[in-house]
Amino acid sequence: GEFDDDEEHASEGDDESRTDSIELSDSAEDETREDSGPSRGCKHYSRGCQLVGPCCQKTFWCRFCHDEASDHAIDRHAVKEVKCAECGLVQPVGPACIGQECGNAFGKYFCSICNFFDDNISGEPFHCDGCGICRKGGRENFFHCDTCGCCYSNALRDQHRCIQQNMHRNCPVCLEDLFTSTTVCKILRCGHAIHSTCLHSMLRSRTQLLRCPICMVSIGDPSRHWTLIDEEVAQVPMPEEYRDMKVVVLCNDCSATGETPFHVLGLKCPNKDCGSYNTRRL
Repeated sequence: GEFDDDEEHASEGDDESRTDSIELSDSAEDETREDSGPSRGCKHYSRGCQLVGPCCQKTFWCRFCHDEASDHAIDRHAVKEVKCAECGLVQPVGPACIGQECGNAFGKYFCSICNFFDDNISGEPFHCDGCGICRKGGRENFFHCDTCGCCYSNALRDQHRCIQQNMHRNCPVCLEDLFTSTTVCKILRCGHAIHSTCLHSMLRSRTQLLRCPICMVSIGDPSRHWTLIDEEVAQVPMPEEYRDMKVVVLCNDCSATGETPFHVLGLKCPNKDCGSYNTRRL
């Protein structure tokens, strides 16, 4: 299409961005389970124990199950006890049951910080100390950006625009928290983050110029679109009384301001090195 995909960030492992985007590591906790063995656990995870909520003392297979059934959210880091799915023994958090005749392994992956268990390790989960949660995608494939506050693909180590605590905010489209979201995120050319699904919805709608909902910078490379507008403007002369009219605009793409010829089809950026029609009249 006219716009290239943006890149992604590391998804949360214990929780879980290409139109100009950057790759991020996904959260290890996905809201959909990938079965790879005997059925145990819940719809979210295959695991051999239930969490004992420190807030309500009730048992749930995972934090998603807890939050769906409760009027409050569980603090994953505050969990101190689990209940073995085999023998029912309530015990301190650990990788396997401490029952004398049990020894049930609670998951092929276990994080003692997030109290996270999962039999599915195909996503290569790992704990990121910088994020404070588990991610997926393989530790060797990502680095943590302290400024942005999240994990990015190694290919983006010197290639992304840093924005302070970029992932610690809500998606500008659906308003869901980005950092703990299980939906993959995209990082736009301007550096702002957005859910992949929300970005794709914007791409499909095509009801208006594709711009970052936060800073209004164009998404992707719209240069071909600007060329088409140039051609249309050349073919549609303005009435004589407007032919020499000029207006002052601000370009959302390069931040230049200045006078530009008035035309009903678009107001072109006065910066000759830009050529964008993503402008607003001042």
